Amino acid sequence: MSYSHLTTFERARIETLYEQGKPIRTIAEKLQRSPSTISRELKRNSQKASYKSEYAQEKYNERRLNCGRVGKWSTEL
Repeated sequence: MSYSHLTTFERARIETLYEQGKPIRTIAEKLQRSPSTISRELKRNSQKASYKSEYAQEKYNERRLNCGRVGKWSTEL
């Protein structure tokens, strides 16, 4: 199963459409994404019931830095 991450442009579109009061399904159709993807994005990156694309992108970048494999070697060796 393959997937692609949301782009900065897509996050900006989500912000605009969400502020206009569009339902999640409508936003998903316009972006050609699954409604669950949009729902998850809003849930993960909303602050006090508002969604800001800049904040969401910053959080995404932070999460990407912290993911990946942990090495076997420690500094104690």
